[in-house]
Amino acid sequence: MRQILFSGAIGLFLTLIGTPLLIKLLARKGYGQYIRDDGPRTHGSKKGTPTMGGISFILATLIAYAVTKVITGSQPTFSGVLVLFLFAGMGLVGFLDDYIKIVKQRSLGLRAKAKMAGQLIVGVAFAILALNFADARQQTPASDRLSFVQDFGWSFGPVIFAIWALFMILAMSNGVNLTDGLDGLATGASVMVFGAYTFIGVWQYQESCANAQTLTNPSSCFEVRDPLDLAVVASALMGACFGFLWWNTSPAKIFMGDTGSLALGGGLAGLAICSRTELLMAVLGGLFVLITLSVVIQVGSFRLTGRRVFRMAPLQHHFELKGWSEVLVVVRFWIIQGMCVIVGLGIFYAGWRAS
Repeated sequence: MRQILFSGAIGLFLTLIGTPLLIKLLARKGYGQYIRDDGPRTHGSKKGTPTMGGISFILATLIAYAVTKVITGSQPTFSGVLVLFLFAGMGLVGFLDDYIKIVKQRSLGLRAKAKMAGQLIVGVAFAILALNFADARQQTPASDRLSFVQDFGWSFGPVIFAIWALFMILAMSNGVNLTDGLDGLATGASVMVFGAYTFIGVWQYQESCANAQTLTNPSSCFEVRDPLDLAVVASALMGACFGFLWWNTSPAKIFMGDTGSLALGGGLAGLAICSRTELLMAVLGGLFVLITLSVVIQVGSFRLTGRRVFRMAPLQHHFELKGWSEVLVVVRFWIIQGMCVIVGLGIFYAGWRAS
């Protein structure tokens, strides 16, 4: 369990001290945020705020994981490294998008096809690797069955699994990206979900089928390949995001950009797939789902009826235009996300008890 404490503490420390250095570097280079003209008027003051801050917590997470392994003398696992690969790979796609948008002064960043191609390459590579490299118990990092609290149903094969994994990766990345519209909103919400996955990883490790001989109820054990290391990764992500939140909260000194939002979405999807809690992610990450649905409803309503349901989508901007202050929206949305995490963990525990 020392690994979990070390990875979270190191990630927190690195972003607390490293983010202000990144802020100075980005400000010196003039890499500031572009603000949409059709957004809330109060966002005009954010123009020029350094962006691409996701670099900070991506590096902090990777370093925290590596240093933890060195300090504790433990070996990296394939599951942990695979989630970090997805996390960093999606972050790289977001970085290229931010770089072209800000440095090359092309407002839309990467072409839509190029951005999608980058996400597909990373996602497909993750899906292929996740169904290989079985351990001594023939457990691979992911399963080609659906999962909620544990796997259920029948095996649907590697091709359908790859499509499902891609859907999850794209959905979570876009969900975090849409949520990242107010200072600290996406960062704070992500901290809560990564905290939940730290708990889930620890619980799955204690009740792992690998320890079936010592369990009081072996029939309820978890068939997850490397649950403790997934908890180490989740803790590193939680700590790194927590430290970044110090600088990202209102008034933000730095924004995560697509670099950060795509990376966080990839990390969340990777943890859900490798911990066999894919459908549970819709509950644990309820705020991301809610905000994504608001955009789907807005676009669908406008195309079908010519009318808008919300004053502006994503949902957080609707409440801003109704007169809520930015801080009020963020805090209330954090409360919603906290409730989603509590309900999700309750479902996770109840599912384990029921089994």
